[in-house]
Amino acid sequence: MASKSVLNEASEIQLAIDLVNLGARLQLLESETSLSRERLLKIYKELKGVSPPKGMLPFSTDWFTTWQPNIHSSLFMNIYKYLNEHAEVSGIEAVVKSYRLYLEQVGCVSPDEAVLSLTRAWTLVRFFEGKMLTFAKCSECGGHFVAHSLDLNNHYKCGLCHVPSRAGKTKKTREADIPLAMVA
Repeated sequence: MASKSVLNEASEIQLAIDLVNLGARLQLLESETSLSRERLLKIYKELKGVSPPKGMLPFSTDWFTTWQPNIHSSLFMNIYKYLNEHAEVSGIEAVVKSYRLYLEQVGCVSPDEAVLSLTRAWTLVRFFEGKMLTFAKCSECGGHFVAHSLDLNNHYKCGLCHVPSRAGKTKKTREADIPLAMVA
């Protein structure tokens, strides 16, 4: 009996380590493991060298439906759905495996580079489970994209088929477009 609890604790510690390395916030760690807050803080500080960020987790569904986050959220959720249905993976294991596949698909070496953080991906799954978000099928490409559950999506057009006019126009890309002669 004692060896089973030690094994369980060791697997929980390994899960916490994996989650921290993927960028999980402390609230996610507390929710998905049975380790004490003090133990999780110690693990986080040991791995990251700093205290975990404070503040509330993302709680709005709106972020997931804006142009670029929607594309990334939809990619993640389609991977997650596939693993649930075909690989018999569920729970936090499915979130972690889906997130790693997402990072691979978008070409991120580090989770810090990704548009979708692990904490947001975990929150997204919870929003789907709570039926706050669902998939809408694009009427042009047929892809399945994250959408609000109560929206009318009969003629939905995804952000890839119907790119907004200002899509990708971040301050960084606008500054890169300015000729050097104008800057000097």
